[in-house]
Amino acid sequence: MYCVRKVTDDIYWVGGNDRRLMCFEGVYDVPRGVSYNSYLLLDEKTVLFDTVDKAVAEVFFENVEHVLAGRTLDYVVVHHMEPDHSATLCELVRRYPDVKIVCNSKMVTMIKQYFTFDIDSHAVVVDEGGTFSSGKHSFTFINAPMVHWPEVMFTYDAAAKILFSADAFGMFGALDGALFADEVDFERDHLDEARRYYTNIVGKYGLQVTNALKKAAAFDIQMVCPLHGYVWRKNIGWFIDKYMKWASYEPEEKGVVIAYSSVYGHTANAADTLACLLGEQGVKTVVYDVSVTAESYIISDIFKYSHVVFAATTYNMGVFIKMENLLHDLVEHGIQNRSTALIENGTWAPQSGRLMKELLSSCKGFRFLNEKFTLKSSMKEEQMGDLRALADTIAQTVKNE
Repeated sequence: MYCVRKVTDDIYWVGGNDRRLMCFEGVYDVPRGVSYNSYLLLDEKTVLFDTVDKAVAEVFFENVEHVLAGRTLDYVVVHHMEPDHSATLCELVRRYPDVKIVCNSKMVTMIKQYFTFDIDSHAVVVDEGGTFSSGKHSFTFINAPMVHWPEVMFTYDAAAKILFSADAFGMFGALDGALFADEVDFERDHLDEARRYYTNIVGKYGLQVTNALKKAAAFDIQMVCPLHGYVWRKNIGWFIDKYMKWASYEPEEKGVVIAYSSVYGHTANAADTLACLLGEQGVKTVVYDVSVTAESYIISDIFKYSHVVFAATTYNMGVFIKMENLLHDLVEHGIQNRSTALIENGTWAPQSGRLMKELLSSCKGFRFLNEKFTLKSSMKEEQMGDLRALADTIAQTVKNE
């Protein structure tokens, strides 16, 4: 049975939702599932924009067949070759053997790596700024390398003023009947998952995202159709502004993320005490136990807020493994321009503060607010003055920056 929605009078959403997926890309938990978006245009020529993951292949092909209503499929535009959007491309060619595949030269290479069908006989290769017409609709292609693979491109539909944006402007979460962002309370219910998607999937490539958005800004965009999540037709500028902040590593809000690792609760106690001291001064604070919360959520909030405190036990003369993993992941995601404080703990030889600073020193624009605050086993009453002084320093910079 088909499940489709109209995007415009002649463009249909024909994708699918996977609510059984628990771990996206084998890394990121997705408690609300994920959508795989595909769009089908009925013009003088029929044009499909991307395919879907194999998990939703059955409903996808039912949707395509229903919307085509007996017509053949003339073209499929491929924006991104990652298998969650291209895994069903080979089956599409089998069902519609005369279909032409609009793609760039890098995609041709990747298609040959993934599939064995004769791509050369199907490919319509387009370059940056290339154009294509399906009848009433004319399209311009925009290369968006490393957003977040090297072959990625966007398509601008001049007739509908739509930007087909590949993985840009995507989010985690299935579509629960709503298709457009203005049909839901996006800021309240979905912005966090959009940020978590961006920061973890695309976040390393801020410069490339900025460059792609600058190129897209030359077009009159009235609607954005991403490959995951909601279609944007209202308040597009608000969401683009969020993307520009994330891509420039500019915090959205003033506030402090405190991420701690604690074996027996003593480091946790110091983290909570610091949070209380900051709270007394009106500073917004979010506290995470890195052994309990998945890294993707913590990384997302570190992108969101202006300050971050890392509190970690020394473990086997190194940084406690859960914290070490978070720090490596954070460095790999290219985070920049944050004010940072460090708390270390160790019963006989505290080392975690020095090692955390060494890891984070490779992050551009990181400002360390203290050398380190050291606990030996547990926090003592006589250390409260030093911890309060650290809280004062953090609070002052939060308010002044």
